[in-house]
Amino acid sequence: MFDGPEPIYVQIATWIRAQVLAGELGEEEQVMSTTQFATTFRINPATAAKAFSGLVEEGVLYKKRGVGMFVAAGARERLLEDHRKRYFEDVLAPVLQEADVLGIPTDEIVAYVLGTGGRQASGTSTKEES
Repeated sequence: MFDGPEPIYVQIATWIRAQVLAGELGEEEQVMSTTQFATTFRINPATAAKAFSGLVEEGVLYKKRGVGMFVAAGARERLLEDHRKRYFEDVLAPVLQEADVLGIPTDEIVAYVLGTGGRQASGTSTKEES
């Protein structure tokens, strides 16, 4: 499962964040322990602990001493806010800069997003079928 180019602890943290964002892990829900994680995915427990430690620092998880790790209150909202910010900075800003270089006016971009262009891009036909 964790076979990407990033370090395994980064992949674990990304996976847990994705579960929180998707609502598969809700607020105050307990996550697997580092030992369970290590056994399930055949990794070193220290690797799982490093992922969990980073998520605690981010405010995604918190530890109940002697009980385990839990999803922090407001974690999903914080992750959504972070992802939205990164979307605008990493995805949309470069697109708008390129549009500016190409001389595409803002109103044309807005019309495209709100009009037929956006629907065509998603695979929905804008023509009535005969």
